[in-house]
Amino acid sequence: MQNWRSELNRLCLLLSLATVIGYAVGHTSWVMLISLCVYSLSNLYQLRRFNLWLNRDSSESDSEPPESYGLWGDIFDGIHRLQKQERRASSYLANIIDKAQESSAALEMAVVMINRQGNLDWWNFAAENLLSLHYPKDRNQSITNLIRNPSFSEYFHSENYDETLKMEAPGESSKILEFQIALFGENERMMIVRDITQLHRLESMRKDFVGNVSHELGTPITVIKGYLEAILDNLDGLDEKWHKPMRQMWQQSMRMENIVRDLLMLSSLETTGLTKTQDVIGLQGLFSEIESDTQQMFKDKAHTFELVCPPSLDIVGKRSELYSAISNLVVNAAKYTPAGGHINLCADIGTDSLDISVADNGIGIENHHIPRLTERFYRIDGSRSSETGGTGLGLAIVKHILARHEAELEIQSTYSEGSCFICRLPLSRVALSSIDDETRLESTEKE
Repeated sequence: MQNWRSELNRLCLLLSLATVIGYAVGHTSWVMLISLCVYSLSNLYQLRRFNLWLNRDSSESDSEPPESYGLWGDIFDGIHRLQKQERRASSYLANIIDKAQESSAALEMAVVMINRQGNLDWWNFAAENLLSLHYPKDRNQSITNLIRNPSFSEYFHSENYDETLKMEAPGESSKILEFQIALFGENERMMIVRDITQLHRLESMRKDFVGNVSHELGTPITVIKGYLEAILDNLDGLDEKWHKPMRQMWQQSMRMENIVRDLLMLSSLETTGLTKTQDVIGLQGLFSEIESDTQQMFKDKAHTFELVCPPSLDIVGKRSELYSAISNLVVNAAKYTPAGGHINLCADIGTDSLDISVADNGIGIENHHIPRLTERFYRIDGSRSSETGGTGLGLAIVKHILARHEAELEIQSTYSEGSCFICRLPLSRVALSSIDDETRLESTEKE
């Protein structure tokens, strides 16, 4: 503000001096006009100097603004200060970028920056090894043109990056890569790629090991169990002190047999895909069968079962697997619900999914256990699992079966009040005839 006042004072002084001189020579208007022209030409000269400085070549862009006086001098000085600040900020940002590039170059995982058009902006050295990218030839190229894989293209354009994508490396089938994409800015993407070949091999070895060992253990356990059953049938010929050990050995052989059976089932679920020919399953009949089998297993507990299912509701899937999944949940509910308890098995078609729920009023589960319940051999209480004869694999089997049917398992529980396990199947698994019947039923009820 002070600078403007000084400039106005300078202009007023010039006009006053022109008035005095003009009055003295008898041509006041002409002298004032000449003075204003001189003042304007001075400003135009400063503007020209400023314009020439702005239009210099980029090689001279770091040059300082011209020297001047008055208001123009203040403007040039202010620009010079801003110029120095911009240089410091640019230097600081360039230093950060250099450090980021150096650190990312040391990473074993590939880091790729993709603009909103889906073209490559930048990548680190690891990306050249893992994805066969070449700088600068591939810069501004479409990422889906460089990684020609239908799975990657579908994953990239879906913009649903909650899960990672695992696939073979481009042009190298022996290498397995894991892709993770994150959105930022204006629909820009950062893609991180890891080489998981070794992890994939270890996982395959683990699956093969579990499957082979489980298969090999089946025969000796069957033999041991057979001999123990023969001994138990002839306990009268044994000393009484051996009666209890023999019964315990037989019980443990039964438990080992159940573990091996469940391991073999898990191994089969992991290594084989769902067959293309699937069954149309009547849920009401499946529920009745599961209820009957469970009541027979726990007849001493006298549970009350409630089945809620539309009579014409059919779903598409592998019957034996869905029976195993739902039966596991119902058997678990029966195990951990005291005698005389209530178990509810319900099927409900929602707007987005078919929900099959198994609810009980049993002992419930503490919240901190719920996220880990589907892990193999995870036990809330080891002694409780021993008492009930559980293998620790039931919920892992349920999770795998549901995943094969594009479904999810949701667990709700309140400690000491009961639990509810919900299988959420996509509506595509509901037979079309069932949806038509449901629509007709709703229309009839409205009428």
